[in-house]
Amino acid sequence: MTRGNQSHITEFLLLGLTSDPKQQVWLFASFLVMYLVNVGGNSVIIAAIRGDVRLHTPMYFFLSNLSFVDICFTNVIVPQMLANTQSKSKKVPFTQCLTQMYFFVACAITDSFLLGAMALDRYVAICHPLHYTTTMNPRRCFQLVTASWLVSHLHSLTHTILMAHLSFCGPNVIHHFFCDVQPLLMLSCSDTSVNELLAFTEGSLVIMSPFIFITVSYVYITRAVLRVPSGRVFSTCGSHLTVVTLFYGTVFLVYFQPSSSCSADTGVVASVVYTMVTPVLNPFIHSLRNSDMKGALWRLLGWGRWSSVVCHFSRV
Repeated sequence: MTRGNQSHITEFLLLGLTSDPKQQVWLFASFLVMYLVNVGGNSVIIAAIRGDVRLHTPMYFFLSNLSFVDICFTNVIVPQMLANTQSKSKKVPFTQCLTQMYFFVACAITDSFLLGAMALDRYVAICHPLHYTTTMNPRRCFQLVTASWLVSHLHSLTHTILMAHLSFCGPNVIHHFFCDVQPLLMLSCSDTSVNELLAFTEGSLVIMSPFIFITVSYVYITRAVLRVPSGRVFSTCGSHLTVVTLFYGTVFLVYFQPSSSCSADTGVVASVVYTMVTPVLNPFIHSLRNSDMKGALWRLLGWGRWSSVVCHFSRV
């Protein structure tokens, strides 16, 4: 089907989270603060890892890439949403909507694969410490990150191409705050069976594969820790498990709940959590529970130097 016959709709209307002007002001302020904290916090995490030689390890290499993806993730969603809360028209061109969908799906899948790579790093470090240096060498870490980006963009490109060939000739109102795959499919007036089959099969595969791998990895990690009890060893996994729970818990709530129990409000709230709240919390989760990261942040911000100066003068 050619684009000329395909669509009478050249733009969509993103309704956002609410139409109440008072609530929109409150939401705009809240999400603007979260956006700034997310970009600032994750940027500081990346700068601290790159600037501290002691953090040039596979675990922090994956963490810096995760922070970068979180920045991209938020930049895909939040600026458009903030603009819509201040706009009366709320119109989004068809091509812009597809572009947002493309980068949203790509970032979400990359997040999923990076969380899987971090689980692999923890598994090898705890279950096979003697082979850690050779297994998680820089080349392999780079290959894992590159594969995560390539697979996610290929998956997203497939979805976008199929979506671009659908007809949209009916209602153009999206009851969401960004252009997601499922709300767009619901507006199409052509056969979406291929798109839905792809979303169910390949979509489930790229999301569930890392999740299953993470689950199996932590089963082996738990067994190893129980043989040689050490809370300090297992504490290095705490931050990663917290992020995994937040990410996959909300993703499953949005995309994998039965249609009979599906609630639009529940889906939108869960989408807010994994697109905005989780990326904001990630820097705090990884820094507050990690002494190495806290030390690197102190050195990056110069607080260690100033505290030593204060201590020196206090002794004098």
